[in-house]
Amino acid sequence: MIFDIIKRRRSVFPAQYNDKPISKESIEKVLEAANFAPTHKKTEPWRFRVLQGEAKEKLGLFLSLKYMETDPKPKQFKVEKLIQNPKKAGAVIAICMQRDPQESLPEWEEVAATAMAVQNMWLCCTEMGIGSYWSSPGLIKYMHDFFELKQGEICLGFFYMGYYDEEIPEVTKGPWQEKVTWL
Repeated sequence: MIFDIIKRRRSVFPAQYNDKPISKESIEKVLEAANFAPTHKKTEPWRFRVLQGEAKEKLGLFLSLKYMETDPKPKQFKVEKLIQNPKKAGAVIAICMQRDPQESLPEWEEVAATAMAVQNMWLCCTEMGIGSYWSSPGLIKYMHDFFELKQGEICLGFFYMGYYDEEIPEVTKGPWQEKVTWL
């Protein structure tokens, strides 16, 4: 049941991934799930760029160099992490949003629709036994230097994907009742 998949969804980080490759068919299924997200005025603002193989390494190198260029006191461990995380992933999907050219709805609604598409991806990965993680580093503001983004398109982060071996711990959440007011 979907409720069980929702409860099992976790952030599984690149350091936890093994070397098992992710098939193109699996990635396509995850992207198809994304495409069924709700969208106001049917703008379907989500855009994705799939990086595998050498493209992942180029991304890691770009992020590390941009970090060293823009941070006055870059830390070596962070440089290494920026290089290694894409390499460890079976695939990295850049999460982008294409703003409606007519601006027929508020931008936050298109960001929300894109986030719903990512949640669909995450739930699909959970069902398929693929670990995943949405990373939104400050460096995403420079992604127009890496990708050819269209007018009105922005990068919102990266969706890392990879198979994993270890048991993922359960998460504890505060009671939902404390977050709800009945009127």
